[in-house]
Amino acid sequence: MNTDIENLFKDKVLGHPAGLFVLFFTEMWERFSFYGMRVLLVNFLTMAAIGYNPGWEWTVENAGALFGTYAMLLYITPIIGGWLADKYTGYRWAVIIGSLIMTAGHASMALETEFSLYFGLFLLVVGTGFFKPTMTSIISDMYKKNPEKKDGAYTIYYMGVNAGAFFGMMLCGYLAEKVGWAYGFGLAGIFMLLGTIQFWLAGPLFGKIGAKPSKVHEVELPQNINEESVEISEEEIEERPNPFTTLDKVLIVIASIIGLGYAVNDPMSKIAGIDMFAFLQIGDFEGQYTAVLFALALFLVLVIGRILRYTAVVRDRMIAFIIFAFFTVFFWMSFEQGASSLVIFARDNVDRLLSGNSAIIFNIVNTLLTVIPLIIISYVLYILWKKTFKKIPGSNIVLVICFLLMWTIVGWMLNRDFNTTAYDVSYSAIEQPELDDKGEQVKNDKGVLQFKYIPVTQSTVTNSTQKIVTKTITVGEPYADYKVGDSKVLINKNKELTEFSFVSTVDKQAELVANAKNLGRDTGFVDATVTKVRDNEVEITVSWFSILNSFFIIVFASFFSKWWESKYNPSAATKYALGLCTMGIGFGLLAFGAFGLVDGVKVSMVWLILAYLFHTLGELCLSPVGLSYVSKLVPGRMIALMFGMWYLAIAIGNKLAAVVGGQIENITKEYSLSTFFLIFTIVPVIAGLFIFVLNPVLKKLMHGVR
Repeated sequence: MNTDIENLFKDKVLGHPAGLFVLFFTEMWERFSFYGMRVLLVNFLTMAAIGYNPGWEWTVENAGALFGTYAMLLYITPIIGGWLADKYTGYRWAVIIGSLIMTAGHASMALETEFSLYFGLFLLVVGTGFFKPTMTSIISDMYKKNPEKKDGAYTIYYMGVNAGAFFGMMLCGYLAEKVGWAYGFGLAGIFMLLGTIQFWLAGPLFGKIGAKPSKVHEVELPQNINEESVEISEEEIEERPNPFTTLDKVLIVIASIIGLGYAVNDPMSKIAGIDMFAFLQIGDFEGQYTAVLFALALFLVLVIGRILRYTAVVRDRMIAFIIFAFFTVFFWMSFEQGASSLVIFARDNVDRLLSGNSAIIFNIVNTLLTVIPLIIISYVLYILWKKTFKKIPGSNIVLVICFLLMWTIVGWMLNRDFNTTAYDVSYSAIEQPELDDKGEQVKNDKGVLQFKYIPVTQSTVTNSTQKIVTKTITVGEPYADYKVGDSKVLINKNKELTEFSFVSTVDKQAELVANAKNLGRDTGFVDATVTKVRDNEVEITVSWFSILNSFFIIVFASFFSKWWESKYNPSAATKYALGLCTMGIGFGLLAFGAFGLVDGVKVSMVWLILAYLFHTLGELCLSPVGLSYVSKLVPGRMIALMFGMWYLAIAIGNKLAAVVGGQIENITKEYSLSTFFLIFTIVPVIAGLFIFVLNPVLKKLMHGVR
């Protein structure tokens, strides 16, 4: 009698069981939703409250505090979710439960109220806890009798991860920025729901695989790029159990409570002014940081105490693992700027308006970048349909609906960009000297005095002492047919009042008037006159730059995989050093591009594209290595705890990224934008050089593990 696994391998797609591609699409839609929302959050929270696409006008510091806590908790809850799936729900039901909870979270965020935002983020954190640890566990079950195919299966699976991230950031970001935030948040929820339904309807394909908890818990080890057998000494084999003492458990509980308390308190103290740790404040040093240092001290006592109870070889290898985990914090602190400060930089400081031949070239490149991957994935769906339609017709139909929706949105997006016309328009503005903190007028690098220009709105009352000048700006409008001399109304698109949109319909004008009235503020409407018509214009969305990471991963992943398999495969410490230093180079390019930048002047997008390239190369050097060494360096009975420690390091890195990234406005105001990026240039490079110097020590501590 054939088993479920044998039956699963009968219907093959590209040499793998069809069930793998059900998981591929499930993960793709989940990543579509996750990254689609992620790329919007900080942008939405910090966007001007009075504008064409109003946001909440939070400071970047407050938005970073909230996002950092959200990102931090995403790496904590899967530890609990994986345990529940193992013990109670089974992997497949955990996926469905997590997906439904996340769908509700996206729907809640689309309402755009303060409560719905917080509640939506809470649901996303809980849902991710169920979803994240279970998908790879199902793949592990599927390939128990075919381990030689597992590496290829994970490669295909992670292509789904990157495809989902790519299209999620592109399409959710485009809808949110061009139409409205609710559309972006809502689209993420729609695909999350459809992905859940297609997975649920594909249940008959899996039989009992992942359907109920296993009686024997099996830890899924990550797939190693360069797995080599390591001789285990008798000392390790005879290693006695090291159970948690009562003190260990107390330290874990106290450190966990304080850590979670900080995660909640940080945004709460900044946004609502409620500080649970205020009583611990020492001078200007915030109480919550005092609490964190205390929790860290307790955690170190716990870790050191446990490590000292192991024999020499195991102890040394665990020390090496902890060193790698420590440097992981610095990497993710820098890399995750892509969700906070780099979003703000792309929006406010990068020249995203292209016209003429530049616009044509971008539209062609963007079309190829979008359509070719979509054709390839659609072909995979076609093969899956042929192989499995008789067994799981409902799942296939839902997938077709998903792709029809995707193609529709992509077609609308590309058509809109190809048909956008640009107009030069003139408007009146008040010229004011730009002053520094001492009240003196600012000069640029060439010694020229700097001015700022405040647009004259319909509600502005001017006087004879003010200098009124005429300014010209280029504005894009899809499907419009304006003429030179036409009078039009503009409204700002950012807090700096340097970008504008047309208020092109009566309904939109009424909506914006109502929004301004509710806030008790000026509408921001500016009377303008069309002075020139330009063809072939496109404004690149802020979110477009975020897709570059997924694109570069797809392009370069195979190269790095072959490198690691070759005789030139560097040591773990060298890979870490390469990853950290390459990350620093990316930020160094941004620091150079932003050097001497003054208000109203924007940098070329080439600097940001190059930065994402180097950040991705750094990720490919470092990210796959870390989890690999958990399984190589840690005793089997300690793997669960050490995976938890590893994800804790990434969680801390994510939180630090948002906290430090939230200071971009403050550091730029006090020093310069270039100085801000230099922080993320110097810190990773120093960390990278330091771990490179530690290479001989780490090799000795690893006792033969490579």
